[in-house]
Amino acid sequence: MARLCLLTLLTLLFIAPASTHEIHSGGGFMSGFNHPVLGFDHLLAMLSVGMLSTQLGGRAIWTVPLAFVTFMLVGGLLGLYAIAVPFVEIGIALSVLLLGLAIAFDRQLPLLFAMAFVGVFAIFHGHAHGTEMPALASPMLYALGFLCGTAVIHLGGVMIGLGMQRITGQRKLMRISGAAIAAMGGYLLAGF
Repeated sequence: MARLCLLTLLTLLFIAPASTHEIHSGGGFMSGFNHPVLGFDHLLAMLSVGMLSTQLGGRAIWTVPLAFVTFMLVGGLLGLYAIAVPFVEIGIALSVLLLGLAIAFDRQLPLLFAMAFVGVFAIFHGHAHGTEMPALASPMLYALGFLCGTAVIHLGGVMIGLGMQRITGQRKLMRISGAAIAAMGGYLLAGF
């Protein structure tokens, strides 16, 4: 199982990152839901948030993902109202790198620090979603969709994190996965 997970994550290193910030198909709930799910950079960052929360354990399992969703909404509103946030795409790529490193290093972060850490990155992710909303037919449904899509990905990350810890009885597989995610973040950053 460990080899399969590692092989899957390493395979992702050779896949060209999807340019999902150009999705403009409609503007309803499913379009918003699909943006974080189909966006490779969003997907990795949001899975990482769920995985990191399981490493921290306790209340972090729900408070860290909730902080991400809350700050992502703030970023979405900034994008919706055309309030500039510098270096959004770099911030998204950096989130993949740093969240992966946080998992790989497996340090117990204070809960408030972890919430702020993911919150900063969530603003970039939300802004990327929010800048698309004004041109869409139904901004409220789109926003609800990307928030729900994010929550589902976080839940998937939590399930992956808990599963890895139960399968191996240790945190080594999680740390290896974090390193692979960080490597992908480095690859994404190299594109800038």
